[in-house]
Amino acid sequence: MKQKIVIKVEMTCDKCRSKAMALVAATSGVDSVALAGDGKDQVVVVGDGVDSVKLTTVLRNAKEGCPRAARAAVISPW
Repeated sequence: MKQKIVIKVEMTCDKCRSKAMALVAATSGVDSVALAGDGKDQVVVVGDGVDSVKLTTVLRNAKEGCPRAARAAVISPW
């Protein structure tokens, strides 16, 4: 079942945004990744069977480059 997950991430620069998108895109089941929000501080993930806890953990444990996940929410199952 496809789902859309929005994760609020503290990202201060373009390098941080690129790293966050790359980390999320490398996760199994992810079909697309995009940035949203006023300060581009939300990562929008669409995929099939994606685990929001795993995505949040990957972002929280990122070394160097500072993406830090604040919260995750499954917005709408498709």
